[in-house]
Amino acid sequence: MDFYGYHGVLPEETRLGQRFIIDLVVEADLKQAGETDDLQYTINYAELYHICKEIVEGEPYKLIEAVAEKITKAILNEFHSINVITVKVIKPNPPIQGHYQSVAVEVQRSR
Repeated sequence: MDFYGYHGVLPEETRLGQRFIIDLVVEADLKQAGETDDLQYTINYAELYHICKEIVEGEPYKLIEAVAEKITKAILNEFHSINVITVKVIKPNPPIQGHYQSVAVEVQRSR
């Protein structure tokens, strides 16, 4: 998922903003969804997207670690069927001298 947010330690990051990429992996028992082909038994991916969008495009944080934690907690609070969640926050082209494509953090939480 791709969003534009204002997270960072440097003043230009919070003033100008930048792109953030969010990768999610959720583990849940989806057997009933697969057998019934019924949305009520699965994780609604549109809702996952909306939660991530609200957090990344909302209140600015200094650290992408904080963004990852906010996403993790919000999703676990909303979807009680999720047993394990992995959230990766990728910051392409951060304003740091050097040659690289991105920096990222990944957190995993379980019930």
